[in-house]
Amino acid sequence: MRTFESPIQIGISACLAGDKVRFDTGHKRSNFCMDELGNYVEYKKFCPEVAVGMSIPRATIRQVRVGDTIKVCRPDGSGEVGEKLTEYGKRVAHEQAKELSGFVFCAKSPSCGMERVKVYNEAGTGNSSEGVGFFAAQVMKHNPNLPCEENGRLSDPHLRENFVTRVYVYKHWQELNLDRVGVHELTQFHAQHKYLLMSHNYESYKSLGKLLGHAAGRDLDEVKEEYIGGLMKGLARPASRKNQANTLSHLQGYFKNSLSKVEKHEMCEAIEHYRAGIVPLYVPLTLIKHHLTVHSNEYLAKQVYFNPYPNELKLRFGI
Repeated sequence: MRTFESPIQIGISACLAGDKVRFDTGHKRSNFCMDELGNYVEYKKFCPEVAVGMSIPRATIRQVRVGDTIKVCRPDGSGEVGEKLTEYGKRVAHEQAKELSGFVFCAKSPSCGMERVKVYNEAGTGNSSEGVGFFAAQVMKHNPNLPCEENGRLSDPHLRENFVTRVYVYKHWQELNLDRVGVHELTQFHAQHKYLLMSHNYESYKSLGKLLGHAAGRDLDEVKEEYIGGLMKGLARPASRKNQANTLSHLQGYFKNSLSKVEKHEMCEAIEHYRAGIVPLYVPLTLIKHHLTVHSNEYLAKQVYFNPYPNELKLRFGI
């Protein structure tokens, strides 16, 4: 796994970091974020409510639909803070989020929820889960490539692994762009992420390869923006078991002239057992990595797919 010149910085809703900033002076500390991922990243904490002047403790707030607009206020309609939350979100999006490699938001919050935030009617008698937190909406809108996730969804092992993968890839991209980047550097970057992207979205892998293959003569900044947008969108789709198995089969092909008949059978069996859901991903992956140490291949050795993040996180044990 590549080392970085600077620490990975991730934005996080302050309550998820354990800060007692909620309306009732409580918190919603994320054990995964703070006790596991926190060993490898630095967090920048945000509490939009406190940032716009709300006290601790404070009255609860909710999203309320009034005609064609939605406001953020107390259940009785007073204390509207939607505009302040939006302005604060814009400020963070433009001034601080550019330095981040990811963001973890507090689910269902009227300020920080990424999706499915309850929107009430004026009478408070009905609600729909159609809202997006006012602060989160601005961060995501103005940083569309930034990996974002909610604390609740991080309980799902596939979504957890997917988020961490995207954070590390995005950090790779950020550090790549600290220096002058040309088509050659972009092509090398794409080559290193070939099998990782293939395991998530084969169509994205092919289309981005074509993009770089026809980049000569185009504005380089436009190519870079199109590339990273396509890459992060492709990786946002969690890798399916089928795609993972197909990727493993591609990797197996590099050893067709190196392995004995018994070793080939062992590898095929491990991949098919994974495809069938009998064993987790790390079983065939560990076998392939073993053969790579015995039969060295410079191209494969550079593949991010093998070690996209610290192995100590054990994220592939559950997928």
